[in-house]
Amino acid sequence: MQNFLQTFFNTKVMAQYLPDILSGMLVAIWIGLAVVVAGIAGGLALACLRTYRIRACNVFIICFADIFRALPPLVLILLLYFGLPGAGIRLSGPMVLFIVLALTLAAFAEEIFWAGFASIEKGQWEAGISTGLGFSRTLIYVALPQAVRLAMPPLVNRVLAITKMTALGSVIGVSEILSAATTAQSFSGSATPLSMAAIAYLILFLPLVFVARMVERRQDMRRGR
Repeated sequence: MQNFLQTFFNTKVMAQYLPDILSGMLVAIWIGLAVVVAGIAGGLALACLRTYRIRACNVFIICFADIFRALPPLVLILLLYFGLPGAGIRLSGPMVLFIVLALTLAAFAEEIFWAGFASIEKGQWEAGISTGLGFSRTLIYVALPQAVRLAMPPLVNRVLAITKMTALGSVIGVSEILSAATTAQSFSGSATPLSMAAIAYLILFLPLVFVARMVERRQDMRRGR
């Protein structure tokens, strides 16, 4: 037990590298928040645009969603970070990480919101339009609130899965939690910084797991389960 604690929970190492881990947490939080806002907003906008059934737009949206859901984010990160400079475009590590994760979340969010729109009965659309609201107002006032409510459980789970991918920033030098921990581990020769990183991720994401579970339970209660 003493060897275990000395290896994974060395108090001297923890005190030395705690500021670095906390700094990494701040970076992960800021990037994660930016990804969530941009990704959900982008996905919702694309899903709303798709309801207008403009053929050219829908083809683009479907291709976008399928491509970014199929490609591993790590491949995109490496492609943008190491490939774009060859074309004369240089982006910082945090910007590349933000762009890739935001686009990935937008692709998944678009499909989730679209499923919500598709589940709304056609009669509700027709009723809203027949009362003089028009298609756009029916979309905003009738369909959108229902689609958002239906999308919440899968969307929260997807947000959780993608925001954890901020750890991928370590491969391109973004000073987030995992990057700070691996650097500290290489200097200290101890696994303690990695244990600190695991604890940091639990602090950040365990509350989101509880939120996701609460959202799912509330949805089940509304359905009468």
